[in-house]
Amino acid sequence: MTAPLPCPCGRPLPYAACCGVWHAEHAASGRLAAPTPEALMRSRYAAFVLDERAYLLATWHASTRPAALEAPEPGLKWLGLTVKQAALQDADHGTVEFVARSKLAGRAHRLHEVSRFVREDGAWLYVDGDVA
Repeated sequence: MTAPLPCPCGRPLPYAACCGVWHAEHAASGRLAAPTPEALMRSRYAAFVLDERAYLLATWHASTRPAALEAPEPGLKWLGLTVKQAALQDADHGTVEFVARSKLAGRAHRLHEVSRFVREDGAWLYVDGDVA
């Protein structure tokens, strides 16, 4: 028997018991169910790693959502995610500061961002972020 696929988000859980839950829920019903801004951010990182563009677009607030997302560049490898801080400003607004590391064409890249999230109709959505 093969070991379960680890979750790309960095939590010590198998993908199917972590971000895969939110991806599968959306694929099956269209429902967005991540319970916190941090859970949504982690599931979005996992969606980038796994090229789940439909999930990324669905979890992006309509006011800032692009019309489409291009396929990742060939050879892009995601290396890891570190959540530095997650905070709720009130019941429907939150922020998550994170560092996402990747490698492309032999060069390491690091995205350090403070992302903003809003909850609408019970679903958390990514609004935008400031590069830190």
